[in-house]
Amino acid sequence: MWAKQCGLKYAHINMRMEIAMPPTQTVRRPRAGPTGKRATNLSLSSDVLDAAKQLNLNLSQVCDAYLRERVRHELERRWRSDHAEFIAAYNATVEAEGLPLSEWSSF
Repeated sequence: MWAKQCGLKYAHINMRMEIAMPPTQTVRRPRAGPTGKRATNLSLSSDVLDAAKQLNLNLSQVCDAYLRERVRHELERRWRSDHAEFIAAYNATVEAEGLPLSEWSSF
């Protein structure tokens, strides 16, 4: 019984995460809200900002939609760039040999 208690006490004292791992500096990260959105700061041209406010445009929605579209285009561009060699080789093979399984195509 004593050995079990001593072993548990040893494990409790010496195996705690604070002792087993060196302390690290805490990094505070902004958390996304329930909508998955985070606050950010933007610098916008004052004339455009004033015009958008006069038109009652939702700046968050407009910026989010535009940025989403730009990210999608950039990801597509990078994918095409990363796979350009394969695409060129595949297109050359199709040009020389035709489409795979084309003899069984009904159209």
